[in-house]
Amino acid sequence: MKKSLQQTYPKRFDIAMLLIASSATLCAGLYLPVLTVRKIWEKNTFTILSGIQNLYDERQFFLAFVVFFFSIVFPIVKLGALVAIWFFPMRVESRQRILYGLSVLGKWSMLDVFIVAVLIVSVKLGALASANAERGIYFFCISILLAMLATAFETRLAKKGER
Repeated sequence: MKKSLQQTYPKRFDIAMLLIASSATLCAGLYLPVLTVRKIWEKNTFTILSGIQNLYDERQFFLAFVVFFFSIVFPIVKLGALVAIWFFPMRVESRQRILYGLSVLGKWSMLDVFIVAVLIVSVKLGALASANAERGIYFFCISILLAMLATAFETRLAKKGER
């Protein structure tokens, strides 16, 4: 018999709230500034989207693809999969396969935050420029953490429901 996790655990509103909060903070994280670089004569502020565009314009196609995939595609697909697992009936084997795939790929979820941190440190080491993290990176990080929490909860509930 196919049931969704929400049908199995109808009193658990926390998962849906985590998914909504993660989606909202992901949107904010993608559109709000994540990094400001100041040189002696200029200041550039980047969002994740504008950073990808700048990498593409600078012909850094591989980096643009990596950041695009791990910043936009993967988080959206992960949230979509978590929503599907929570709300849509599916076979236990399918649910377990999706949750396993999310846990394997989830280890790379913080790649963007790491990239921004390395960029800030490398720019701060130079004497002619400075870099500061902006609020967008915090929203993005919160989104990742909320999605990781939702994944952990759904995985635990899915295993519990198998018994």
